[in-house]
Amino acid sequence: MDWLTNPSNIGIVHFATYLLGTILTILFPGPNSLYVLAITSQKGWRAGAGAALGIFIGDAILILGVILGAATLLNSSPVIFNVLRLLGAAYLGWMGISFLRTGIERWRSPENAKETMHSVRYFDNLHPTLAALALSLTNPKAIFFFVSFFTQFIDPQYTQPLHAFLYLAVVLQIVSMSYLASLIFAGYFFLGYFKRHPDHAALLWGFVGLLLLGFAVNLLL
Repeated sequence: MDWLTNPSNIGIVHFATYLLGTILTILFPGPNSLYVLAITSQKGWRAGAGAALGIFIGDAILILGVILGAATLLNSSPVIFNVLRLLGAAYLGWMGISFLRTGIERWRSPENAKETMHSVRYFDNLHPTLAALALSLTNPKAIFFFVSFFTQFIDPQYTQPLHAFLYLAVVLQIVSMSYLASLIFAGYFFLGYFKRHPDHAALLWGFVGLLLLGFAVNLLL
């Protein structure tokens, strides 16, 4: 069990650099973290926890896909990659428009914030776990990120690279879930604040919507 404290025993090199890179990558705002923060600040910590669970499952599926050769498949079939990319961009765009519409409606009628929320069916009909899961799975670029990032820290001479890959994946998931937990805590804190200041909630909703639309455009590039 010494591999727990010494990752080099299972073919991992420069682990400290990997850990720092993982933390910095996860801290960089993305659609997943934005969704967790926004949905928690609107619906409470249970919704945020559900969204975090969806992201965890989605990332685990993507990592499993890498192990099973999804990156090779996407490289060899541009059609599949482009279809996934378009689906991801469309989903991000839809989500961004939903957030933006809600922000506009809340800004126009801050005193009727609860009522205006029901006009955007997306938030009522799609469970946060399913929404976050779809958000995670419809980003094919994540598969290439896992491949390109992980392989930099795996010794090519090690006979069981799968062990090293799984170790790095578990570390990434732990860091990711820790960060999402902090976002849930922050979102829950803002839940009370936004109830007292619905106009500020409207600004947040609109800002998140614009960012998600930006991520949708970036996914198409």
